[in-house]
Amino acid sequence: MKNKENNINVLDELNKGACMGMDAIQFVLSKVQEEDFKKLLEKQYQKYEEISESINEIYPEYVDNDKEPHETNPVTKAMTWYGIQMKTVTDHSTSKLAELLLQGTNMGIIEGRKLLNHKDTDQRIEAIAKKYVSMQENSVEELKKYL
Repeated sequence: MKNKENNINVLDELNKGACMGMDAIQFVLSKVQEEDFKKLLEKQYQKYEEISESINEIYPEYVDNDKEPHETNPVTKAMTWYGIQMKTVTDHSTSKLAELLLQGTNMGIIEGRKLLNHKDTDQRIEAIAKKYVSMQENSVEELKKYL
């Protein structure tokens, strides 16, 4: 097993990113008018959920106690909600919502790439990280259509 601390750190960061993606989608869904866009976001939410489930499945193998993977802390969650509310007060068009989600997704890609490039982890964790980044890169392409 590679560095245990790296493995736990990568799992925690990936899970926080997946939770942040799910939070952002939940905050935006109530504002979505276009049915195709809503379906896309629901599909993306499900993919984040699958990644989080994969992490939760293997996480106990890397920790010595009943710890669970890190999730979005309440302050970050509140700031995300507030940011979305403020940025959509006067414009909650599909284009604006896609733009906000694209910005967050790009941050997730950057974080995921950093984890892949600078952390030495077990193959299963690396596979989850690659799936996370690939899923987000695909999401960017899908979201661009709604700008």
